[in-house]
Amino acid sequence: MHVAARTVATHALSIFGDHSDVMACRQTGFALLSSASVQEAQDFALIGQASTLRSRIPFIHFFDGFRTSHEVAKIEALDDDVLRALVPDDLVAAHRQRALTPDHPVLRGAAQNPDTFFQAREACSPFYAACPAVVQTVMDEFGARTGRQYRLFEYHGHPQAERVIVLMGSGAETAHETVDWLLEKGERVGVLKVRLFRPFSLAHFLEALPPRVRAIAVLDRTKEPGSLGEPLYQDVVTAIAEAPAAALHARPVVVGGRYGLSSKEFTPAMVAAVFAELDQAAPRNHFTIGIVDDVSHSSLAWDRELDIEPETVSRSVFFGLGADGTVGANKNSIKIIGEETSHFAQGYFVYDSKKSGAMTISHLRFGPAPLRSAYLVRQAGFVGCHQFGFLDTYDVLDAAAPGGILLLNSPFGPDVVWGELSSEVQAGIIDKGLTLHVIDALDVARRNGMGTRINTIMQTCFFALSGVLPREEAITQIKHAIEKTYAKRGAEVIRQNFAAVDDTLAHLHTVLVPGAVTSTRVKRPPVPASAPDFVARVTAAMIAGHGDGLPVSAFPVDGT
Repeated sequence: MHVAARTVATHALSIFGDHSDVMACRQTGFALLSSASVQEAQDFALIGQASTLRSRIPFIHFFDGFRTSHEVAKIEALDDDVLRALVPDDLVAAHRQRALTPDHPVLRGAAQNPDTFFQAREACSPFYAACPAVVQTVMDEFGARTGRQYRLFEYHGHPQAERVIVLMGSGAETAHETVDWLLEKGERVGVLKVRLFRPFSLAHFLEALPPRVRAIAVLDRTKEPGSLGEPLYQDVVTAIAEAPAAALHARPVVVGGRYGLSSKEFTPAMVAAVFAELDQAAPRNHFTIGIVDDVSHSSLAWDRELDIEPETVSRSVFFGLGADGTVGANKNSIKIIGEETSHFAQGYFVYDSKKSGAMTISHLRFGPAPLRSAYLVRQAGFVGCHQFGFLDTYDVLDAAAPGGILLLNSPFGPDVVWGELSSEVQAGIIDKGLTLHVIDALDVARRNGMGTRINTIMQTCFFALSGVLPREEAITQIKHAIEKTYAKRGAEVIRQNFAAVDDTLAHLHTVLVPGAVTSTRVKRPPVPASAPDFVARVTAAMIAGHGDGLPVSAFPVDGT
């Protein structure tokens, strides 16, 4: 079973991602195999299928809901020869022969009494004992055929690391990226990525762990109220306790932490904060990272301004409206750059749970090296706001890097648009030294028979302004993408999109930004001044897009 892991409802329903649903399956007897990226999700789909056929253990292969399942990225695709080699016909046939069929009837799932149930329950133990070695063998065969070698527990970092973070899922990619940054600063740190969580192999875990580690932080993406610790933490504590004396230089301190519940952001700054805590004489146990817990005081502080992404990575953020085509256009942009250049490409799309008609925020990265940044873009060189009204309701400029480009879809022309901006937006543009461009994309779309679909127009503007590709080459690639995307819609739809592309650049304008704020209009508050206390403190922050900053004390204990 291939699972996009998501949140199990507790005090509230959440459609977003963490590991609580997977952890609820621990006692079923399924093996639990974790992938951390789009590339790994493909690879582990095959590794999991091959492993279940060889081991006869049922597998759940899981990856993070949304953060991995909804990411678009450039990968190396598997070919059919690799699939056939790792999933041989004889194992498939043997699996089918064990199926229940009236042609060869057997009874399974019968009732058993106390005299036999316990013994029968233990009969499967040798299969679980053999399973980790089976999975590693499959991983080795996979590596030999693809060049991508995986381990049950994969360590990355200093060979003599003293501080190590243990985790699984997309957070491991962020930790990997942060470890590289810290190694350049001379720190002895590392990350241990858990691939096969169940059955948990003590031998393979100890083999991967640096022998001189003195402090380990185990990060779980779930919360189990009332337990002494979350699932991965408990297994690591048990592994250290059962480790032979010769396996480690000295028994390390092990602490546990929670992160990322319901797709809460997990950034390099948070990873760095965990490593800093491990450097304390007595690291805090059972901490949280990524929130402000002013009730139980479990949270670690982190540097919210820390940005470790290299200058070679191009970063862009786009604000659109659900169903306005922004997400689709950005997916095409990723495909154009990923397929037509040597650059790696990544796209992640933040959807409001209300879907169509609500805001979508697209986060795009392009760079010469594989992208491990499994978190949102915070310093974008290009920001596109596809709905002019968003400027009055959201901090669109918060995503812009100093000296970046701001593109507005605006009903106001280049000569008057500055006067239509609030004083806060004007100040933000001036303070960050942004270059401002405007286009009335809706007018261009209507004149070319496209109604309200502005996606092709805004995509053309992005390529014209960002410099990710030479302009003429970009226009050619956009039109090629249009042909593929709208082939089923007919020649007229393709012609309309082509016309819109050609018409776009003539209506894209640069705005002269004054040296001072001229507007006297301020943003309207998200709720009236007369709003009830809870609405004023909590709901207003959520409406303004500042819900991440709300502390634990802002919320009722029972979800009311």
